[in-house]
Amino acid sequence: MRRLSVCVAILLALAAIATARPKAGPEQKCKPGPVDLIFIIDSSRSVRPHEFETMRKFMIDIIKTLNVGPTATRVGVVQYSSQVQNEFSLKAHAKMSAMVKSINEIIPLAQGTMTGLAIKYAMNVAFTAEEGDRPDVPNVAVIVTDGRPQDRVAEVATEARGKGIEIFAVGVARADMASLRAMASPPFEDHVFLVESFDLIHQFGLQFQDKLCGMDLCLETDHGCEHICESSPGSFKCLCNPGYRLNQDGKTCKAIDLCAEGKHNCEQLCVSSPGAFTCDCKKGYSLNEDKKTCTMIDYCSFGNHSCDHECVSVLNGFHCRCNNGYRLLADGKTCQAIDLCAEGKHNCEQVCLSAPGVFTCECNEGYTLNDDKKTCTPIDLCAEGKHNCEQVCLSAPGVFTCECNEGYTLNDDKKTCTHLDLCNTVEHGCEFQCVSTPGSYYCVCPEGQILQDDGKGCGTCKSSVIDLVLVIDGSKSVRPQNFELVKQFVNQVVDSLDVSAQGTRVGLVQYSSRVRTEFPLSMYNTAQDIKAAVMKVDYMEKGTMTGLSLKHMVENSFSEAEGARPASRNIPRIGLVFTDGRSQDDITEWAKKAKEAGITMYAVGVGKAVEDELREIASEPVEKHFYYTADFTAISNIADNLKLNVCPAESQGEIEVKDPCACENLVEFQQATVSALEQLTQKLAGMTARLEDLENQLLTRK
Repeated sequence: MRRLSVCVAILLALAAIATARPKAGPEQKCKPGPVDLIFIIDSSRSVRPHEFETMRKFMIDIIKTLNVGPTATRVGVVQYSSQVQNEFSLKAHAKMSAMVKSINEIIPLAQGTMTGLAIKYAMNVAFTAEEGDRPDVPNVAVIVTDGRPQDRVAEVATEARGKGIEIFAVGVARADMASLRAMASPPFEDHVFLVESFDLIHQFGLQFQDKLCGMDLCLETDHGCEHICESSPGSFKCLCNPGYRLNQDGKTCKAIDLCAEGKHNCEQLCVSSPGAFTCDCKKGYSLNEDKKTCTMIDYCSFGNHSCDHECVSVLNGFHCRCNNGYRLLADGKTCQAIDLCAEGKHNCEQVCLSAPGVFTCECNEGYTLNDDKKTCTPIDLCAEGKHNCEQVCLSAPGVFTCECNEGYTLNDDKKTCTHLDLCNTVEHGCEFQCVSTPGSYYCVCPEGQILQDDGKGCGTCKSSVIDLVLVIDGSKSVRPQNFELVKQFVNQVVDSLDVSAQGTRVGLVQYSSRVRTEFPLSMYNTAQDIKAAVMKVDYMEKGTMTGLSLKHMVENSFSEAEGARPASRNIPRIGLVFTDGRSQDDITEWAKKAKEAGITMYAVGVGKAVEDELREIASEPVEKHFYYTADFTAISNIADNLKLNVCPAESQGEIEVKDPCACENLVEFQQATVSALEQLTQKLAGMTARLEDLENQLLTRK
């Protein structure tokens, strides 16, 4: 800034000499350092032609006093009115003659007075490297104007000065002093000039005439510096003593308060002096050796606290504290163990063991502590397999006793069991023959007869003609490996049927979130073809819309279009629903409609199947039409026990009503009676033989 002030002062002084005195030779030039100088001249309509000529001559006279050249002083000219026009840039001319020629060719714009726009142009364009501005060379702008600006100048001038541009404001006649001061660099007495007319513009340089070549302004003028005046050729600047900062007036000084400015690193208190500070601490703290941070005074370290367990220093004192699990007594010093068990502050289910401030739970004999470390569970030795019972283990907390299944008796060792021949010891009710098994028995019939639904009686009834539709669950919960077991279950059922076009017909429907007919009743006529088609069925996955599948079965699967025989033929229609979970829709309506349509419904459930839903699907009596197992691997047992057979009289269409008094019918009745008597005789003979065996066993035991 000092170099800028000197250079401009020289420029202005030279202009004054050039206009007020005879022209000097080169030997009279004072050669300041290099400067980048931009003239910003007002060519608004208020500047009359002869006044603009005076301004033109003013610029030429100043340039002639300068040491112009690429490495010395560079000059550019910008004129403005309502717009800004660059006449020539800093890099445009290296010789004075070329500059003078360009100045003489300037044509005034003769419009408004947009001084702020001109300053902004000079800052953003004229003083750039592209236009010839040099780094580390002072930037000087001389603004010459005769009126009040029509735009805002204070903000843009502040920004320009902030970028290092030293601004001299020369006002003529009607120029506004407040605007000149808003534009100019401080101090204003060195950078603001106001003359009455353009004819007197040369006079502002006279006050710098004596500063050109080294006058010590600090000694020979009233500089007004409060502390220190530092002189430079043609100028001076004010400085402050250490610890002080120069005010905006450029002359007076103000003490630097580092504490107030936050330029310190004191932890607690900052004590300020001009340009320096010292740190201090609040009451109850002492300053550390780093002279910055503070540490609370440790009153416990004095050793006179008399605390039972622990002394805790606090600001300006101390207090006593107990270890975990202890409570401070009223004297504020002694500690007492906290017995949570005795105080009932625990949640142990059975036994509470106390330690200071804590507790642990235990269990009575025969119980084990759960993972929550609070509750107890009886030790089930049976469930854990820690017993030697052969058949049934009955558990009590920590102990067990052995029992036997039905049909067995417990031996003297209280562990093992001996099989009872239930056929010889219970009223089994078998019509033909009883066969004992471990803990159970079953009935068999003579060749040519089949076991009835009660599991005891025998008869010749065997169904050979039914229409069967199997509705299987293909939802996501079934899983692929289990779905293969379901297909095997279907084929097991098929194996038990007499499949043919005139005999039993089988259709298959799979459902999940939707329903798909895998094959209708009319498609296959052999068990082999049906079983092959079943194994090719793809697993659907997704949801469990059992109600939707029942609707599809009633409306489509048992239609004559899909192969069902006409209802007039009285061929039984049987629907078998296989599912492993709760239905996602309502089954009530279509389960009822299926039965109303004459369809005998069987319900087979596995895993998470809901019993209430299975019972609602099944026909009456429910016990004969409802099956369930917890595991998919056990569904083959259901297939073995499933009885879809109905008597031939129910499946052959219309029933012939015979006259019981007809001769041939009497003969038929007689033959049937004789056959029945022969069967009874055989059964009596078998029972006699078994009684003899039983008597022999009793004699052997004695």
